Amino acid sequence: MIRIIAYLIISIFGIAVSLAQVKSEEILLKNGKIELPGTLTFTQENTPLIIWVHGSGPVNRNGNQPAQNIKANYIKQFRDAVNKEQIAFFSFDKRTANKNNIKFLTDIKLQDFALDVEEIINYFHYEKRFSKIILAGHSQGSLIAMLAAKKADKYISIAGAGETIDKTIIKQISKNNSTLGEAAKKQFDTLKTKGKIEVVNPFLMSVFAKQNQSFLFSWMQINPLEKIKKLTIPILIINGKKDIQVQVSDAETLKKSATKGKINYY
Repeated sequence: MIRIIAYLIISIFGIAVSLAQVKSEEILLKNGKIELPGTLTFTQENTPLIIWVHGSGPVNRNGNQPAQNIKANYIKQFRDAVNKEQIAFFSFDKRTANKNNIKFLTDIKLQDFALDVEEIINYFHYEKRFSKIILAGHSQGSLIAMLAAKKADKYISIAGAGETIDKTIIKQISKNNSTLGEAAKKQFDTLKTKGKIEVVNPFLMSVFAKQNQSFLFSWMQINPLEKIKKLTIPILIINGKKDIQVQVSDAETLKKSATKGKINYY
């Protein structure tokens, strides 16, 4: 009899979950002239809302980069998973992924991405449709979310660096080629002191190309340890044990600086 009751309860709850249809809304938000179209999905209002904050690259709301023919759909998969747990989700096309923004993309700074996220938070904050606003920042987005978290209720760092970006890039390059790693360090030193690099090492052009230098300069000025230390909201730090770009030590370093941090590995 107990088994039958348990089976019925599971069946009933299974039906209840399956009947909870996911609603979807297309929302166009703006930061000045910058268009930030996104998708909001939820089963009901007055539930927690996760806002996804992108990593590097011209990534759209689903986690794809059409310009590079990259179709990963990892954000869409994340969205579908959290919606099943009755959590609302909003993701948007990064300013660099929207062709309507091309003429406004000169001299971008890392802080510009944070301002985009702040506009999105403001929209949902004043709408008051959802119980909490949770920022989930992936990779570069981990730092961007820290900068934009003023009105957020919770913060999640997914594979976020625990040091300034120049140190991370130098380590990544040095793993494959120590000589090139030394060259990268010298290029960063020049960028740090002069604000630009006149002569770029041809083997490092993908990193230090002229159009990247202003953005890199703004990025390397911001220390994630200093920023996460200032957050007073609950923090969850997630990192993969086999991540080849961001190490577990990065997550541990962030945890030490976070006043309300909890760390999870996968």
